[in-house]
Amino acid sequence: MAVIALTSASGSPGVTTTAVGLTLLWPRPVLLVEADPTGGSGLLSGFFRGAREYDFGLIELALSSYDITDALPGVVQRFEGSAAGFIAGTRSHAQSAGLRDLWQPLAGALADLDATGQDVIVDAGRLGLVGAPEPLLANADVSLLVTRTTLPALAAARSWSETVRKAASWRDACVLLVGEGQPYSRREVASVLGLPVVCAVADDRDAAAVYHRGTSPPRRFETGPLVRSLRAAIEAIRARIASERIELAEATR
Repeated sequence: MAVIALTSASGSPGVTTTAVGLTLLWPRPVLLVEADPTGGSGLLSGFFRGAREYDFGLIELALSSYDITDALPGVVQRFEGSAAGFIAGTRSHAQSAGLRDLWQPLAGALADLDATGQDVIVDAGRLGLVGAPEPLLANADVSLLVTRTTLPALAAARSWSETVRKAASWRDACVLLVGEGQPYSRREVASVLGLPVVCAVADDRDAAAVYHRGTSPPRRFETGPLVRSLRAAIEAIRARIASERIELAEATR
């Protein structure tokens, strides 16, 4: 169906946690691409708690002599017991600069997965870093600026939202909130950032630790506020993309 990219304007708003949660709850086959240029694979060290070694990932994809479309399946690892897979990111931030020539062809290869019935979620990390995967953000069906609703978080997000709006560099720039109403509402955030707020996920630290640090699920995890809000976010994101595609099809008639 689509490529969905998540990014942030400041540190630790919950991009990786949200990306992992969306991936594991996604209703169709989905691929999580760990494109955060900070390195250190938050997925392998976090969700998998270091129990899975780095075998292959984006670096091997960049170094492959094969066409990227042919090489892509060879660097995908699986989440056991699900229809989700992932491509591990760099082991060090120093490797990120070497991926600059990978991002554009990778964006095309990920878009082509739509024809195979597979969706893609990209963890693009924080904006403005060396080696940031800007082509993945620019070419995604929807690019979500993830932010909390505190004043410092929104001040950082506003700076980047202005840049994105003025440059019109993302196909569909939107916002995903973490902890709506702490203290600002969805409407207030949309007004400040000048971007539509597509969805919000709950700020539930105990439940988030399952996706962020691989902890054991707390009681009523599956029916708790985080999982419920992630499922609602999935529906909102899919509806947004479907609506945008209908509008595009009608405009090109």
